[in-house]
Amino acid sequence: MLMFLALSAVGHADEELPLLRHILPADTVLVVAPHPDDESLCCGGMIHAAREIGARVAIVWITIGDAFRWSAMLAERKLRPRAGTYRDFATRRAAEARAAANVLGLDPGSLFFLGYPDRGLLPLLLDHYYPNTPWRSKFTGADSVVYESAVDPGAVYDGEDLQRDFERVLDRVRPTLVLAPSPQDTHPDHRGAGLLAWRALGARQELDKLRFWIVHGGRGWPRPRAYRPTLEQTIAPRGLGMRWERLPLDAEAREAKLQAIRAHHSQFAVMGRVMESHVRADELYSRTPIPPRSTCALPEPCEFGDQPVFEEAGF
Repeated sequence: MLMFLALSAVGHADEELPLLRHILPADTVLVVAPHPDDESLCCGGMIHAAREIGARVAIVWITIGDAFRWSAMLAERKLRPRAGTYRDFATRRAAEARAAANVLGLDPGSLFFLGYPDRGLLPLLLDHYYPNTPWRSKFTGADSVVYESAVDPGAVYDGEDLQRDFERVLDRVRPTLVLAPSPQDTHPDHRGAGLLAWRALGARQELDKLRFWIVHGGRGWPRPRAYRPTLEQTIAPRGLGMRWERLPLDAEAREAKLQAIRAHHSQFAVMGRVMESHVRADELYSRTPIPPRSTCALPEPCEFGDQPVFEEAGF
């Protein structure tokens, strides 16, 4: 196993991080992914390592990524793609997610798609929580889950249905470890998915099972924006002050993660260099969802020093 890592968020003061607890064959790991490809970017190495020792791994995708305008524009060659194009694109992304999961050795029966609206998760948990206030996607035109492969086709786009479907997955998987996005992540869908997991595990008094990750950690992170698998990962600027732990990845785990990322062809064609920069010598997970005094867990908008570039980063 690799030595403890000395790293920093911006290349300054070193900070020694503890190792993540050992994953055991009896463990069941649940990865909470806001969009297809997040599971590979955040946790591909962990998934591979867990499967190698015989642990069970499941993934729940909260959306199917049906609002990535750049890829829809390329597919239809129009500035304003039709709603059907976005839905067709989501079907493609779901197939890519299954292919990536296959690379990582997952059982198809451990893959769950909720099918809620891309770019709509945070509004569902705040202003559109109750059934009489459904959200309508401006991309697909839908106000309910339209995908037959989803856990509950026809579920209304509101926070109550979203939370119910997520808890159904928890009941079915019965995880011993849950990996979810931090509410510090600059993408609102990631923030919403993190709040969803944090709320659900808290209600079950199982917060000790929860670890948080960041994919959108601040403009330019991770550096360099290139495939550098032997470099140690740095703490994202948005994650300063959180209680990070590290999981060292061997060469086999890094290669599996790379191939899983590349299986998301539609995303990789647009932002492959950025995606490959998440393949590092280790993965970082936090015991805490946010730093002290963060406003990102409050109902009000979370202010960031660097705004996420949604159209440049649809994952």
